[in-house]
Amino acid sequence: MRLHQPVGIWLLFWPCAWALVLASGQLEIEKLLLFFIGAVLMRGAGCIVNDIADRDIDRQVERTKSRPLASGELNVKQAIFLLLVLLLASLLIAYQLGFMVVMWGGLALIPVAIYPFMKRVSWWPQLFLGLVFNWGALMGWAAVRGVIEFPAILLYIGGVFLTLGYDTVYAHQDKIDDARIGVRSTALRLADNTKIFVSIMYALAITCFMLATGDISAVLWLIPAALHCFWQVYSLDIDRPDSAKKVFMANKWLGMLIFLGLFFNKL
Repeated sequence: MRLHQPVGIWLLFWPCAWALVLASGQLEIEKLLLFFIGAVLMRGAGCIVNDIADRDIDRQVERTKSRPLASGELNVKQAIFLLLVLLLASLLIAYQLGFMVVMWGGLALIPVAIYPFMKRVSWWPQLFLGLVFNWGALMGWAAVRGVIEFPAILLYIGGVFLTLGYDTVYAHQDKIDDARIGVRSTALRLADNTKIFVSIMYALAITCFMLATGDISAVLWLIPAALHCFWQVYSLDIDRPDSAKKVFMANKWLGMLIFLGLFFNKL
């Protein structure tokens, strides 16, 4: 479940929180807590699906060879049992948030199941991860309004752009092993153009978040997030895995800055 690496939980949670605060205009603590628990559970479920699909690949990558399935610490049957437990618990959480959340949560299982195989057939698995990781923006909006409205779609698209940026950075950690074993990624596809690409993705993301508020003055509250994006691109060294990891990990704070910008804009 990678509880020792909680950044993935935060990256899954923040789109839910963005939608909740923008749809309601206030801090709904109970819903935020339920979505955070759901993010913990679904991040764990996603990791299991990914590890089952990638167990043979993970054995060949230095960073991932010690994962439970790749190392043989757990077997597939045990993983599937834990996956079912996590999905059932996630369903119970979604039920507390309403039928629309249950429905959208069920639809999320489709891209979750597809994503692990994208690196075998496409140079753009990061795009498919963006579709998965930002689904919470739709669910969070549905939890407040009961329907999906245009601002929720803008939040979702902005989140996809953001994920394209930060997961391209993440992929630079493994690019040598990925190239050796034939795994594809935007990091390999873009190579030295990575910083330009990430800059564009982050700019598009901030623009989408501003438009989602329906208030051009929101750009003022999103300046801290924009500056954080600038710092990420400026400090990134794509040829140093430790730099890629540091910049990627910082996105849990970027998600928080976006949340605070949306919240204060609503006050």
